[in-house]
Amino acid sequence: MTLLDLFPSMHSAMSPRLDHAVWPTETHYDSSGRITVGRVALQDIADQFGTPTHVIDEDDVRHRCRAYRKTFPEADIAYAAAALPIRAIVRWVTEEGLSIGIGSTSELAIALSAGVDPKRIILHCNAMTADEAQSAAAIGVGRIVVDSPACIAHVSAATRNPQHVLIHVQPEPRHSNESDDATRAAVRQSNLNLVGLHCHLGSHPSDTESIASAIHELVAQLDMVRHDYGTILTELVLGGDHAVPRTPNGTAVHLPDLAVTIDDALDSACATYRFPRPTITLEPGRSIVARAGVTLHRVVSVVGVGDDRTVVAVEGGRNTDPSTSEATVALANRHPTGPVITATLVGRRDEPQQGVAVTLPADVHPGDVLAVAGTGALRNGFTTTTCVGRPPIVAVQRGRATQLVRRETIADLMARDAD
Repeated sequence: MTLLDLFPSMHSAMSPRLDHAVWPTETHYDSSGRITVGRVALQDIADQFGTPTHVIDEDDVRHRCRAYRKTFPEADIAYAAAALPIRAIVRWVTEEGLSIGIGSTSELAIALSAGVDPKRIILHCNAMTADEAQSAAAIGVGRIVVDSPACIAHVSAATRNPQHVLIHVQPEPRHSNESDDATRAAVRQSNLNLVGLHCHLGSHPSDTESIASAIHELVAQLDMVRHDYGTILTELVLGGDHAVPRTPNGTAVHLPDLAVTIDDALDSACATYRFPRPTITLEPGRSIVARAGVTLHRVVSVVGVGDDRTVVAVEGGRNTDPSTSEATVALANRHPTGPVITATLVGRRDEPQQGVAVTLPADVHPGDVLAVAGTGALRNGFTTTTCVGRPPIVAVQRGRATQLVRRETIADLMARDAD
């Protein structure tokens, strides 16, 4: 009998620390040395639902929604549904008081099926067709982001009741002629109510100086619209996520610091242009769901190759997101003991040179379950496909595991084949 048998609590003390900057906040080791998320052992999920499987911690998603609302009490927070467009996620975030930002008819359908009030929807109009504009108008979405005279013409033709619109602009000195043309077209339409500007600050706006500079230029553009058209716009929608760390050394924006940056930049810019302070909408997506997600893989083979390298193959297939070149991976099904190695982790179709360098126990073997952190958003997932189809998505909360999206089957794939 070992000390671990006599004192099971020593398992967690001896296990590597799971950094909650990368893993879901409710990630721990149980008395058997297995990783748990939302009080559910990841090995149990792998056994029940198979692998690969995406796991989402519901409480973690809700926690991040509340953090945004607490930090920005006077702003509207809109979840960018493209990060993970499934009905349960949309329902969770709206229950936490968030609006929804969408960019396709499929995302619109998901939002409506989740019971979202259309007035809480921000619809992005990139390359919108006349039919799509007609559908949006019939539903009565709250705000539509337009970026061209053609898009404005579609929205205006489809709208009978006054429709709130925002012009998509670039946060840089002197916006483009396209933005000028779109603004001119919008103010000329009597059934469109131009209420503000939308911009995208980028996927990782961790540079506070860049954020402040962008806001200054946006207020300058608000002042330009006031000067050119006699219209005072009252809203700024700031799209773009806040840096999502993939490794313990990664950098994320500290929300209180971001709030101070935005607040100070607005005060300064509005004072400079003597412009009334606009209301703010933020559109986080990946920063809501990415760190709430973990992807499970079962090891298929462990092969030693030249130069003392070890290649660990899993059954999934890595996606093309460059950020997957950095990944935090942990052994989920047992307490890792003994020495560790730097292994090359590969998916089903990867060559060894395409693999990801990860730290694993030296005794890793086929059948082990690996957990990859920070994979709650589509673009952050280490895998998106298998030899059959897309993996299931399973929610965990307070000891319960609930399947949100079932695994795609061969029958699903063949059903779409018309020949």
